[in-house]
Amino acid sequence: MEGPELLLDSNIRLWVVLPVVTITSFVGMIRHYVSLLLQSDKKLTREQVSDRQVLIRSRGLRENGKCIPKRSFLTRTYYFNNPEDGSFKKTKRKDVPPSPVIDPTMLTDMMKGNVTHVLPMVLMGGWINMTFSGFVTTKVPFPLTLPFKPTLQQGIKLLTLDASWVSSASWYFLNVFGLRGIYSLILGQDNAADQSQMMQERMTGAAMAMAADTDKAFKTEWEALEPTDHQWALDDVIEELVAEDLHFEGMFKKELQTSIF
Repeated sequence: MEGPELLLDSNIRLWVVLPVVTITSFVGMIRHYVSLLLQSDKKLTREQVSDRQVLIRSRGLRENGKCIPKRSFLTRTYYFNNPEDGSFKKTKRKDVPPSPVIDPTMLTDMMKGNVTHVLPMVLMGGWINMTFSGFVTTKVPFPLTLPFKPTLQQGIKLLTLDASWVSSASWYFLNVFGLRGIYSLILGQDNAADQSQMMQERMTGAAMAMAADTDKAFKTEWEALEPTDHQWALDDVIEELVAEDLHFEGMFKKELQTSIF
């Protein structure tokens, strides 16, 4: 059963939607410059940067390989996992990443990351949830099912409300992870304001640190990539587009006949 249609007051757009977007943008920019001030002087070596990029590319191939042709997927897989001269086989590293107990700078970097990223997000989320609690801010332009209600309607418990409506708290979290284009335009590609990019880099760094050494990280990624099968995501796209085009053409003809007669 669909909930009743709502008409939002225009003041919500001026006093809730736009302030949340503006505040989130400014907090992200401030976080970027604070991260630059707290950035440590410790630099990664060329080998460490290369190893991280290889792991990121391999993970991207596993997750998004379905969007490229099978020949391209197999070529990239062969480059990484070739038993004779694959990248994961021929690359051997002797250095072991330092333990946080031995290297205190790793603990310092983790504390700086929590101060500049986790703490502002928690404080801002609590403040927005307290200040704009109970507000319905906007509606997504497409229908959604009921499982999306807990994600998009935090702070609002109305069973009859359509799942496409977005609460103020959920609107804040959508802005936190959805303003990367604005951050890239203003601050550049490598910025500390992009929360999703920072989470990805921290996950990659944590995976490298958790491994006993780089060779073990390469072996783990090799074992994850080896059984990955290529499922072409655009296999039936032509048939689907043709069927959709015929469907809309039939609807257009039906509406044209109705309007004429």
